[in-house]
Amino acid sequence: MRICIAGASGAFGMKHMDAIAAIEGAEVVSVVGTKIDAIKAFAAERQIPHFTTDLAESLARDDVDAVILATPTQLHAAQTIQCLEAGKHVMSEIPMADSIEDARRVVTVKKETGLVAMAGHTRRFNPSHQWIHNKVKAGELTVQQMDVQTYFFRRSNKNALGQTRSWTDHLLWHHACHTVDLFQYQTGETASKVQALQGPIHPELGIAMDMSIGMKVPAGAICTLSLSFNNDGPFGTFFRYICDQGTYLARYDDLYDGNDHKIDLSDVAVSNNGIELQDREFIAAIQEGREPNSCVTQAIEAMETLSRLEQCLED
Repeated sequence: MRICIAGASGAFGMKHMDAIAAIEGAEVVSVVGTKIDAIKAFAAERQIPHFTTDLAESLARDDVDAVILATPTQLHAAQTIQCLEAGKHVMSEIPMADSIEDARRVVTVKKETGLVAMAGHTRRFNPSHQWIHNKVKAGELTVQQMDVQTYFFRRSNKNALGQTRSWTDHLLWHHACHTVDLFQYQTGETASKVQALQGPIHPELGIAMDMSIGMKVPAGAICTLSLSFNNDGPFGTFFRYICDQGTYLARYDDLYDGNDHKIDLSDVAVSNNGIELQDREFIAAIQEGREPNSCVTQAIEAMETLSRLEQCLED
């Protein structure tokens, strides 16, 4: 499988570079960046045969089978549609769009082309969350409550590597997207009740720095999500699953019980790297001619819920 990665030299682009390198039969043949000198040097360092600042140039190549978009949120929808219309399978980092209208358009074009179009909901693939999901599907666990904290210290516009960037992410459409999708995925239901509050808007970044979200599904499970760019301390997203048969703490790829004892996840998947497992699913779906887990036709449900949450913030 010959892959183009757009945004390859960014924080998450490099995670996908490493993931593809670990997958037999997959290779990165083209990388797209924003500055020609920088992406040229990156391609040389990684021994990638083709580099460009124009995604269309990569899409026109016969040696590109599929594209991974690790680009700014605001570009995801348009670039996903561009890839599909060029006849390329595509996986976009989340969110698949930053408006419900654009998300619906992505789904429409995916259905028209019949190609694989996947949203990178990594939490579905982290072994920690897979372990919970497998137990739920087997009838061994019922999620009663998810308590989630998404905390960063980002009072200036920096990426995950601490580098200045030209775009801003958003606590709702970008960061809450993970948890909204995961809550509905783990419960197997769409939230029937939602509520949301946000703190003051940052005068320079133009986004809320603090947010609180609540959701409930018809069967009764609830989710409380706290998000902040003001947290001066350990950062990341941490999930507490309160279930009918135990409590579990998920910290990215690792899982602990309610007393902080680590759970062995070695038999959950072929890797303990959520992004690698996500990329493996993307490639397998293409090879097998099927829809992937986290297909945009599934991910649209989270986008619909995010749109309802956005309306709460506007009220």
